[in-house]
Amino acid sequence: MAMLLEQIEALAKRSLADCCRKSAKTLPHLHIVQRDRVSAFEAVVYNPVICLILRGSKETHIGSQSVSLRRGDALLVSHDLPVTSRITEASLETPYLALVMTLDLGTIRSLYEQVGEAVSDAAGARALTAGTAQTEWIEPLARYLRLMDNALEAQVLGPMILREIHYRLLMSPIGGMLRNLLAVDSHASRIAKAIARIRTNFNEPLVVADLAQLVGMSPSSFHAHFKSVTGTTPLQYQKDLRLIQAQTLLRDGRRSVSATSFDVGYESPTHFSRDYARKFGCSPRHHLAPAQ
Repeated sequence: MAMLLEQIEALAKRSLADCCRKSAKTLPHLHIVQRDRVSAFEAVVYNPVICLILRGSKETHIGSQSVSLRRGDALLVSHDLPVTSRITEASLETPYLALVMTLDLGTIRSLYEQVGEAVSDAAGARALTAGTAQTEWIEPLARYLRLMDNALEAQVLGPMILREIHYRLLMSPIGGMLRNLLAVDSHASRIAKAIARIRTNFNEPLVVADLAQLVGMSPSSFHAHFKSVTGTTPLQYQKDLRLIQAQTLLRDGRRSVSATSFDVGYESPTHFSRDYARKFGCSPRHHLAPAQ
């Protein structure tokens, strides 16, 4: 494992160096993150991804769930999640380095006919799961990285290796929620459908009973399964989406605090400012960029 991590780290560094050249080609679904200093908490929306820490450390929070990650650890996110995270170990001499690969849930579900009967639902699995990286999926990930040197091989072999990585993650100890997503009518899949609706209409009033009806669940069952999967409630999930979007709008500098509050669905700028300060530790005006 240590040798594989060293190989991937070397490939990631080379990929970053190559990206400085205008002619450099990037591999689909892959993103490399490097930071040379620790950070404050940042609120972001994670799409389904696998994140492998190659150097440094970070911590991530959603609801009451908190995970800390160091070199050799991996974070798997199976649903769209509004989280707060920060880099806790990084320096100019030893920058934080992580490899992030987006996951294709269509690819996961396409494996159902082959592996559906071989796996059972993972009780207690969460949409955000962390654990030690496993050789089984690290090895094909290293092979995928090596394709950056050959555009033709990346085009021909890349999709097959990506499918293998998805399969290995699906069967791994951190792949419990991915296994729960295999069946289109599973609770995990129904919550994913509800999340898609919330994200599309995040600035509109949310009626939990209507959302439960949309996914074919009772309101109490929907609320329980939503919190079990995401670690938060539907209303808190929507609030986090609104506040993250508000921060983006404020930093853009084209809207006032009041206009931003209405844009993201708040009826009261005072209520918005109170929620914003509770989440980010400062007033909205602190993030308001100067007018262009």
